[in-house]
Amino acid sequence: MRGRTGRGVYEKAEQHTQGSLPPAEGAPSPLIRERALMPLMNTPFAPGECLKAVESMEEGGQRDIAWAEYYYFSGQPEKAIGKAQPYLTSDDAGARLSACLICSYAYLHFSQDDQALAGLAQIERALHDMVDGSPQAQAESAFVAAAASILLHLPLPQGMPNMEEMLPLLPQGLRAFALYLRAHSLYLEKQYGLSAGIAEAALTMGGNRFPIPAIYLHLVAVMDYMSLKDRDHAHDHLMRAWALARPDDLIEGFGEHHGLLGGMLESAIKPAWPAEFKRIIEITYRFSAGWRRVHNPVTGEEVADNLTTTEFASAMLAARGWTNQEIADHLGVSINTAKRHLSHAMEKLGVGSRKGLERYMLR
Repeated sequence: MRGRTGRGVYEKAEQHTQGSLPPAEGAPSPLIRERALMPLMNTPFAPGECLKAVESMEEGGQRDIAWAEYYYFSGQPEKAIGKAQPYLTSDDAGARLSACLICSYAYLHFSQDDQALAGLAQIERALHDMVDGSPQAQAESAFVAAAASILLHLPLPQGMPNMEEMLPLLPQGLRAFALYLRAHSLYLEKQYGLSAGIAEAALTMGGNRFPIPAIYLHLVAVMDYMSLKDRDHAHDHLMRAWALARPDDLIEGFGEHHGLLGGMLESAIKPAWPAEFKRIIEITYRFSAGWRRVHNPVTGEEVADNLTTTEFASAMLAARGWTNQEIADHLGVSINTAKRHLSHAMEKLGVGSRKGLERYMLR
């Protein structure tokens, strides 16, 4: 998986922390018999049977990590940390990497960016420790490093193995999520058609059997098609993601991808599922605030942090060249309301033109 490389995030982590996430007080260092790299992500289950899939796992590390995944992907970051934290020092590399990844993202919800950065640094050290390990170990560590970096729009760690070469070594569910990461990377490079093609191919070739990767594949396709101004395909992927997510309350991804999804969530999700929509917005604010506190200092970018979700969506679309009418249609509001959202965003950011919005928007 290609992307920028650098060490800024890890250097920043060392400045603020001891470079490792603290284990739960008095927690053991569990040793599990099987590798437990994101086991729920790698498990096929029918919508509505996520908890049954977790409970069917053998008691111990795999089930605990799967619970941590469930709590995270269902928007319960505090519970996710509680389940994952004891495995931050596990002798099982898969459990340890999973715990680092889950905790790093969960801490973003609580303004604990130092802890999140420490987890990212710990992942990078694990990557270097596994350079001479088995091909499977290298593939797993590269997968986690890519997940840690790409979703935060951060530079990839130096020396990371090429993910395309590692894909065949990953089990099918993790391979599907790795393809989501590749699609997301291409989206950031503005290669929207290629990104959407990868997402749809991954879904067609079995990725749709694994609900967690499938949700994320659908959501990156939504962003791609919105960027291509193809609302019909975007709406189709959004509703397919929702059909997978809603029965098990796996709503975290909708909050993480809210930028371009904003107006479509308002029109497609809010009327029929207002309680779930409210929780998605709460996730959006918590996650976005933590995301920016990590992303902005490391990259030197100034992604806006003082806009409402509607103002941000309006400004993001305006920065991409959308007309006021197109923004209004996307948000499901009048053109005057769209102008007002955009005017408020520009006033808050202190810019006088749409061009000036670009520096404050996600790519």
